[in-house]
Amino acid sequence: MEFFRIKKDIPFMRHALAFNIVSLITFVLAVAFLVGKGLHLSIEFTGGTLMEISYSQAPDLDKLRAKLSQDGFTDTQVQNFGTSREVLIRVPLSKDADTAKVGERVITSLKTLDAANLPTLKRVEFVGPQVGKELASDGAMALLLVVAGIMIYLAIRFEWRFAVSAIIANLHDVVIILGFFAFFQWEFSLPVLAAILAVLGYSVNESVVVFDRVRETFKKKRGLATPEVLNHAITSTISRTIITHGSTQLMVTSMLIFGGEALHYFALALTIGICFGIYSSVLVASPLVMWLGVSREQFIKIKVEKQEAVV
Repeated sequence: MEFFRIKKDIPFMRHALAFNIVSLITFVLAVAFLVGKGLHLSIEFTGGTLMEISYSQAPDLDKLRAKLSQDGFTDTQVQNFGTSREVLIRVPLSKDADTAKVGERVITSLKTLDAANLPTLKRVEFVGPQVGKELASDGAMALLLVVAGIMIYLAIRFEWRFAVSAIIANLHDVVIILGFFAFFQWEFSLPVLAAILAVLGYSVNESVVVFDRVRETFKKKRGLATPEVLNHAITSTISRTIITHGSTQLMVTSMLIFGGEALHYFALALTIGICFGIYSSVLVASPLVMWLGVSREQFIKIKVEKQEAVV
């Protein structure tokens, strides 16, 4: 399916060096932010208290946040859970606070906000720092396993030059997303980790589509230089890329706008990943393949004629 077809190939590879310089600068900045600022981890990773509170009428979440902040609860997350009358509150772990009484203090604080709409505590859970460390290590292990699986898949599916280029491009996407979260100190939670894993698979899919077209073009078209083959492959998949990524981004944008605080950073991570996934698959991976020396001879099997036996 195509919305349009570009007849003349766009010379992407003419500007390959400039694209990769921009990518390298962005990558280095992301690493610098990760090292310098670090990630702002949620209570799933750091530990804290989780409370589910019910109201008779839908409360104003901004007022709840302001009240808790006024009463000394810093970096507290307040969001709807299920319905507009159900509220989920996360209070980070504090050295000075008595964790056993955090729930009572929060309820006492909120009861003074609106006497006509009193909160009811439905459940309270405490996540210890040890559990948070285990979640962090398990999340890092999941990320490493996904990367390893992608490397194995690409190594089997393609010639090694394609595999190396796609792996570099995919890791580039992950580091860029983490760099954004480190720079703006957005909260890094389990949904964000899930979004990064989704972006890895999404980016790999785009790389595979482009590389399949490169391999097909090498086999079908003779007389084209490697940059021309790459330009043709990228140009011929632009319509598909716009349809696929545009449809996905429409859904992600709706989550970003209407999903509330619960889905905000999840959708934000997906948005960054989709944008940079397109960029890396087309303008990072393809030039790397060219510089690694891919050529038509690597895909054409030379037929060896059998000599007839002399009687």
